[in-house]
Amino acid sequence: MKEVKILQAVNKFPGGLMVIPLLLGTCFNTFAPQALNIGGFTTALFKTGTLTLLSLFCLCNGAQISVKQAGIPLIKGGILTLMRLVLGILFGFLAGAFFGKGSFLGIYPMALIASMTNANGGLYGALAGEYGDASDVGAVSITTLMDGPFFTMVALGATGTAHLPVMLFIAALIPIIIGFILGNIDSELKEFLKAGTVMPIPFFAFSLGAALNFKQILKAGIPGIILGLLVTFIAGSLGFLLMKYVVHSQHPEVGAAIGTTAGNAAATPAAIAAVLPAFRATAAAATAQVAASVIITAIICPIFVSWIAKHTNKKTVPQGDIKK
Repeated sequence: MKEVKILQAVNKFPGGLMVIPLLLGTCFNTFAPQALNIGGFTTALFKTGTLTLLSLFCLCNGAQISVKQAGIPLIKGGILTLMRLVLGILFGFLAGAFFGKGSFLGIYPMALIASMTNANGGLYGALAGEYGDASDVGAVSITTLMDGPFFTMVALGATGTAHLPVMLFIAALIPIIIGFILGNIDSELKEFLKAGTVMPIPFFAFSLGAALNFKQILKAGIPGIILGLLVTFIAGSLGFLLMKYVVHSQHPEVGAAIGTTAGNAAATPAAIAAVLPAFRATAAAATAQVAASVIITAIICPIFVSWIAKHTNKKTVPQGDIKK
């Protein structure tokens, strides 16, 4: 039987190790959602295994961080997280000042702010693993703080109604710390865990996609698509520039991987509306737009990161590529 070069073909596509499995997962969830819900190992691996696979991925990357590099992931994650918060506040101010409760290009202010202040940590981690190094992946422990409605509430000026999810931060940090300890006390274990910095990527990418649905894009229409493009190109470009000129990272293109919207951001409009009744009238439409942004950014951001990597005159090959 003639050998099929699947991995080789996948790596030819920009961000293919992440994008193609993600799109396959989304196709299954859109057109045959029950196929992944038959239970057992199938559902555990392809539908509900995202957090487990991502946690293993973070632990293995944590093992690659040396003691001397320990502060770098915190710096990178902190700068990217602060940037997204400032961006959300800025867009919140502009939306309120110029459009009030109206819409900008059909995009509701709550959808705009929610999408700008919530980044997909799993997608960032995958792209960091493919194009960056362990310190880039370690930044996930900080960027995870963008999950949920907290930063959106800050951007809306309602900080008194929310609290910082400290346990969320600790829970995201523990696997990285365990990996960090193991990798620094045993060099053989560090080498053993190195394979886990690449291998899990297509698997949790598929399960990430299995939580998305192409119908959400159709429901949101053009405004939802525009919202996703704004998040990727504005937040992504700023992330790249910060990593290149402020942090002086060896892999500045990874900064563009922050240009996404987290999957749980789709629940943010409803959470905000529950606290701030003034937003209840537009919550449903805003939810559809945020959901569209989640899907659009998940598809476009990896391609954008790959494009930046190719145009920054870098000679390095993404870690996800297999050399002959």
